[in-house]
Amino acid sequence: MATVKPRREPPPPNDLAESQPPSDVTDPALDPDAAHPAGQAKYGRFRAFIRALTFSIYFGCGCLIIHITQILGAPLYFVSSDLYRAYMSLTKASFGLLITTMTQWWAPTVIRISGDSSVAAQLRLTSDGRVECDFPERMVMIANHQIYTDWIYLWWVGYTNTPSMHGHIYILLKESLKRIPVIGPGCLFLGFIFLSRKMAVDKSRLARGLGKLKTRHTDLDGKSYLSPMWLLLFPEGTNLSANGRVKSASWAAKLGVRDAEHQMLPRSTGMFFCLNELKGTVDYVYDCTVAYEGVPRGKYGEQYFTLSSTYFQGRPPKSANFYWRRFKLDDMPLDDQEKFDEWLRERWYEKDALLEQYMSTGRFPANEAGVRGYIETEVRTQHWWEFSKIFVMLGTFGLILNVMLRTMRFLARA
Repeated sequence: MATVKPRREPPPPNDLAESQPPSDVTDPALDPDAAHPAGQAKYGRFRAFIRALTFSIYFGCGCLIIHITQILGAPLYFVSSDLYRAYMSLTKASFGLLITTMTQWWAPTVIRISGDSSVAAQLRLTSDGRVECDFPERMVMIANHQIYTDWIYLWWVGYTNTPSMHGHIYILLKESLKRIPVIGPGCLFLGFIFLSRKMAVDKSRLARGLGKLKTRHTDLDGKSYLSPMWLLLFPEGTNLSANGRVKSASWAAKLGVRDAEHQMLPRSTGMFFCLNELKGTVDYVYDCTVAYEGVPRGKYGEQYFTLSSTYFQGRPPKSANFYWRRFKLDDMPLDDQEKFDEWLRERWYEKDALLEQYMSTGRFPANEAGVRGYIETEVRTQHWWEFSKIFVMLGTFGLILNVMLRTMRFLARA
């Protein structure tokens, strides 16, 4: 475990509430001239509008094409569940490529990666400047939730893995997202689990969804196997904000424990349930502590890195910083909810100390083993043409349909 600087005690809840900027202060994400961690906006209103238009066309068309591909492949469910699952994994990989390329083209970001000795030799830099991860094919990934786009960067991590895992990511989503056209139904096809945030309701949904993720399958040789799976969890439940910090302070006071300073205290109930359901089929939890360069102390990433500022104004984070740790399920108190709550809270205090070190020095601890210092790379695909894979499956359907129609016409004439 890395040695980190002692954390400072956060202000009490009332001071936290009073320390927030008044509502009439200029929003740095909306004002191109306001102080911003990424500097002044690179693009004026007209060019930002053009970027927004092209971004919307690319992302919207990509989502629509992937969803149509999902619908066309849905009948496979009645033919073979294994074939259906493999097909939907391909569409999930297509979505992973979509969000990776849209970040590469519209919001290029440096990624700085390090980790403690538990992930030694699992992170490396290739000769062409890309990072390669050697994480297991089945794991639970947890992270502090800084901004709405955290999941995009963590999905990209799946792309960098060997073997690639961007087709096997699973996420827990708010139930309201299910009603978004194309996106909601598309996520259902991808096997994502929608939650109401009421455990009495969500328990059966989680059990059903996780049951599919731990189901064993049989290959052609009769051997049993588990499908690849990365389950991404944000134990804080939502991204960091002024309101969230106040709620976290209130929660800490209610429990009689220390609050965190740079994040919100985690809620353990959902993660405890997930780990117990997956126990025996997953060996490790990989923890990623995330920080974005330049966010001032006492401020929040969501105030700066909105969709508009990041993708349209040309003000993405100068760097996204990841610090990785690994924990073994066998070492966790999964037989006692209260003990697990304490265990998870201690891990969050450690993350808070890591974030304090980052705030003070601009760096997480360097790698303890393997690659010296830090791995610096950027969000990008290995080959420039990989975005075309998004359209391959639908194009194949079109080609097959065209051949079938031509054959039918020929037979009709004959």
